[in-house]
Amino acid sequence: MKNIRARSFVTIMMVIAVCALLLRFGIEKIIKLGITKNESDAQATLKLISTALDNYAAANHGLFPASLSILIQTTPHYIDKDYIDESPIKGYNYSCLRLEASGYSCSANPTSCKLSGTMVYTITTGGLLVWEKCESKE
Repeated sequence: MKNIRARSFVTIMMVIAVCALLLRFGIEKIIKLGITKNESDAQATLKLISTALDNYAAANHGLFPASLSILIQTTPHYIDKDYIDESPIKGYNYSCLRLEASGYSCSANPTSCKLSGTMVYTITTGGLLVWEKCESKE
């Protein structure tokens, strides 16, 4: 009778170990999918901001606004919300380190490196988008 119980216990432990292993890989896949989605959203948001800034400059004699809030307050609206003030959005914090009449430089940083994103994206005057791994920024 003891031998049967021992085999049953070992079988249960093996099933638990296999389930834990499958769960680990499943969670890792879900996190990677979330990171990919967040990164594509960050790129799209930066391109949206860049396009809004370039359109504003085209309509205002080549001068860029002093803040993103100006793009919301004008008629017509160039963007729907101030992405910098409403950060974080979908795992990324947005900032414009340089936003002056002659040009701009805006970036998107993951809120948690390797969990919400793995890349830091920067877009500059003219819509040039560059990126680097977030480990090098920490």
